[in-house]
Amino acid sequence: MLGIDLVEVSVDFECCYNAAAKHLQNQVAGELKWFKSYPKPPFLEHMSFYLGNQLFFIKLEDVDHKLEETSTTKGLYLVANRCQGHAFVMPMRKSLGEWAPAEKGWGLLDAQTRMPVNPFDLQSDALIEMTDWELHDIALRLVMEKIKDANFEVTRWQSNPDADPSFWFVTKSGPKWMLVRAIRYPLKKAEKPVNLLEIQKVYEHAGRIGYFASVLFTSLSESFDPRAEENGNIAPLYRGEEIDVQFTSIDELEFK
Repeated sequence: MLGIDLVEVSVDFECCYNAAAKHLQNQVAGELKWFKSYPKPPFLEHMSFYLGNQLFFIKLEDVDHKLEETSTTKGLYLVANRCQGHAFVMPMRKSLGEWAPAEKGWGLLDAQTRMPVNPFDLQSDALIEMTDWELHDIALRLVMEKIKDANFEVTRWQSNPDADPSFWFVTKSGPKWMLVRAIRYPLKKAEKPVNLLEIQKVYEHAGRIGYFASVLFTSLSESFDPRAEENGNIAPLYRGEEIDVQFTSIDELEFK
């Protein structure tokens, strides 16, 4: 289990973040499809987005080194590799009180070579199967929407499937936390982690009561073969193709 450090970021960092996000949005016609676009820790990448069948992960850098470090190159590579995506850095500069990209065009540099990159050049027609990390992120967002629909406030979240809890929320009876697990057909329901007591002990300051949500993903081109688990007749979940998502449970956790 990976722990989560609930630190806060400065107002200046949020201004830098918002300026970078606005600049990236302006590079495309229509709405950019964000994967992560909120300036709240914990951070691996600072922001990320889809473009066609590709995923792009970005770490912001202050060229004058005055802004606090909130992400690491190691974290950037971790999420980019696990999601089969591309790792970029985005140098930013503050001038006359305003933040702006220090590079031309998209303002992005390859994280390894430090060469300018245009994300449009990296698109392809290849079918790319969605990673477990991507499915976890979608599941996380769906469960958070369900919590918000119940008029509860989600206070913090993170999309690393190796870290728990997945998010924190507040009800009238106090703070709570949620574990989210995403599964693929032909599985029916996700198993609860074996280290529940350890998780509860680490995060009891965020509320003793925890919840567990299981979310099932199925391709809409699935044949629903009753023997699929035996014969492997299961349609892959490809980026950009339609999928079916079902909540299989949201349960209150019991600790004994």
